[in-house]
Amino acid sequence: MMNTFRKLYKDFFGLKEQSTSTSKLPKILPADEIEKSMQAVKKYGDAMKDAGLIENEDLDEAQLINHITDYNGGVEYVLRNPAEAKQVSAEIRDWSEKKGFVVLKQKISANGKIGYFYFKLGQDPALESQRIQGYIAQKPEIKHFRFNVRGQSKPEVSPENPAM
Repeated sequence: MMNTFRKLYKDFFGLKEQSTSTSKLPKILPADEIEKSMQAVKKYGDAMKDAGLIENEDLDEAQLINHITDYNGGVEYVLRNPAEAKQVSAEIRDWSEKKGFVVLKQKISANGKIGYFYFKLGQDPALESQRIQGYIAQKPEIKHFRFNVRGQSKPEVSPENPAM
């Protein structure tokens, strides 16, 4: 009875069943093999540092200086190498436009060390700040960044118990 319904369903919708073979599934490595491969990666990274090919800070991700809740559309970033300023700026612009952000302002400092983007705020600034932070943090060319809108005064923090 079930085979009849299955056949009718396949014929009507034109579907084919997938094979359930396990040969296409990824092989799960035992814990000791995973540990060996992680040690090999660490040794390789240490050898690269010892040879002077990379610096320790090159392995870190870009750090957000202020808080993710400070996002109001502006992002300032500092590059490790100013020669890559135009390339990094173009990559950020391409990514942001692909993800649906609207770039209102884009600047690079005269020496190329500092870049700035100002995005139009959308429906959910919290989600936008997380997406921007996630993308910029993983860029190895960027040393650190912060959410800041240029030309906007910082709100003053009033004390909790003002004197009367």
